[in-house]
Formats: sequence, structure tokens, C-alpha cells
Amino acid sequence: MQTEAGSSKVSNPDGGSGGGTMATAARDSHLRFVGRVYRLRMLGLGLGSLPVASVLYQQGASWWLWALLMFSGFAWPHLAYGLARRSLHPIHVEYASLTADAAMGGAWIALMGFNLLPSALLVSMMAMDRISAGGWRLCLKTLAVQVACCLAVWWMTGFRFQPASSMLNVAACLPMLVIYPAWLSVVNHDLARRVRQQNRQLDQLTRTDPLTGLANRTHWLESARSEWLRFQRNRRPAALILLDIDGFKQINDRYGHAAGDQLLSDLARILQRGLRDVDTTGRLGGDEFGVVLPETDIERAAAVAERLRLLAANAHSEVGGEKLTWTLSLGVAAVAEDIQDIAAWMRQADLALYRAKSQGRNRVSVAPGRSGPAAAGGRGE
Repeated sequence: MQTEAGSSKVSNPDGGSGGGTMATAARDSHLRFVGRVYRLRMLGLGLGSLPVASVLYQQGASWWLWALLMFSGFAWPHLAYGLARRSLHPIHVEYASLTADAAMGGAWIALMGFNLLPSALLVSMMAMDRISAGGWRLCLKTLAVQVACCLAVWWMTGFRFQPASSMLNVAACLPMLVIYPAWLSVVNHDLARRVRQQNRQLDQLTRTDPLTGLANRTHWLESARSEWLRFQRNRRPAALILLDIDGFKQINDRYGHAAGDQLLSDLARILQRGLRDVDTTGRLGGDEFGVVLPETDIERAAAVAERLRLLAANAHSEVGGEKLTWTLSLGVAAVAEDIQDIAAWMRQADLALYRAKSQGRNRVSVAPGRSGPAAAGGRGE
């Protein structure tokens, strides 16, 4: 619960860019927290009323104590929920209500004359709930309020002390003792599952380019480094392909950025279709893309690059109601003993890409090296 309950400043929706959206998202998060506490409060105070009622019955309590018990156990949860829902700052109101819960619990402990089992149950269950909702800080704060309220009511009732618990009191405590911890565990497990899911989504976002769905530069470089290290340890082959769209700037200038984004998305789909699952494809920036090919020598890497070039040359993108053809230039470099780091490996592939551009574009160029041929591969159309 604590994950979504952290307070945040509510901005003016008409203020800075994104302020209204952030304020709305924060309020929605706080209202979800309020809703979870509401369900737990209904169950906890409802079940907690049973042991209190058993003590009041044995004491022959007056009608106003029974009315107060009905209010605190069954009306107060709905009132607290309504107050939080209507507030501009629901999280603050909810924390105040949690403090009020503790105060009422302390009052009932004193009114029961410190009947041992019901009193211990109220203290432990409320502490468990406060730790779940706000950690030890909230627990200790509300515990102090609970103790203060308990002592004040105890003083007002003449310091009555009746700690003995009957079998009726024990039986009345059982539903609270069995049901509430189980339900609290279910709620916390569900929240933990959602937090793990959100963390996975966040991890995916930090590793993925939002436009193309491919790996971003950081993730792609991690994959390239992993293959380079594997070569250093085991001498396993690997290759890089760097590529970009020929004349992309002119296409962007002529048709607009939306058309450029469409081309990049189309290229991403071509790369995903033309490569293996073990290959890592990433957008390195602008219209520059990279491919890491594990267990691939230079000849096979050049063949893969040529296949990608042909797929792009035969593809069409719908731009402004017309079909646009476009081509790729690709540079290929295999890892080798004389490549000292990732930067040097990428320089080899980048030089090959530059050579493909300078030789007329729409072609594949292979970097010279010990692992493969020195001649450029591919051809223009």
C-alpha cells in the first residue's frame, strides 16, 4: 500500500506543461489507496466490533455505548471513505482517518476495562494494518494517539480494570483473528504483484525505443558488449551491422516528421521480420539502427545484411496517400582479436557504412579484418 500512497503536490491543471495530467494521476493513485483502506476498514472494524460487543454484553453496557459501537464499527468506514473521496487531498484525509481509527481503538480498550484478549487483538491488528498502509512511521504515530486516547478515557471512566477474558470473549475474537490477517495478506500480495508488474514494464520502457519498439541505444550497446566479452573468453564469432535509410533527411523535409516516423516504424518491422530471435536490433539515434548477430561469421553477416537490403528495397511505405520506396545502406563488421573494445568494433562497422554511402548507397559494405574478406559486399540497383 505504501507504494501508491506517497503524497505528491497537486498542481494547477492550467499551469505548466503536464501539471494537470500529473495531478490527476496522483489523485487517481491516492483514491485507489483510499479504496483499499475502505475495504479493509469495513472488514476490520466490523469484525473488531464482535469482541467489543461481547465485553459490553457482559458489562450490561448502556444503550449509548451500543450506539457508539454501531457507529464506529459500521457507519464510520463509510463516512471516512466519503470524506476522503470528496477531498482535494484524499491521501491527507485518509491518514487522518487512520489516526481516528487508532483513537477509537484506544477508547474501546479503556471502555472494556482492558479485557486482555480483545484489547491485545485490537492493538495488534491495528498495528499490522498501519504498518501495511504507511510503515513504522505511521504505526508509531497512531500508536501514540491510541495510548493517549486510551489513558484519557480510562481516567474519565474511573480507571476500571477488568483484564479477565471469558470463553465468550475468546469466541468473539476468533473471526477477527482468523479472517482479517488472511484478507490483509491477500491485499498485500495483490499489491506486490502489481508492483512487480509495473517494475517489469518500467524496465521494458528503459530498454526500448518508444517509436520502433526495438532496443534503445543503451540496451543495444549492452548486447554488443556481451558478445564482445564472449569473444574474448571463448573466441565465439559475432558481427555488427550498422544501417540507415538513404536520403532520410530529404524524405523528412519533404513529407514531414510524421512520414519520417512512419518510415522508421516500417524499417523496424522489416528488421524484426528478417532477423533471428537471438539477434538484438536497436535504434541508435535518428535513422541509424544497429544489429548484433551472435554466433555469426562475416560471410553470414554480409548475407543477412544483403537480405535486409533487399527487403527494404522491395517494401513500400504509405506516406500522404502515396507509396514511397526507400533503400538502406549497411556496414558490417565482425569481432576480431585486433578490436580492443566496443567503440573500436562500432567504428569498423561505421566506416563500412560510410563506404557504402560513398559508393552510391543502397548497398552492403563489409569492414576488412582478420575474420573475413576485405572487399565490400552487396551491390546497388
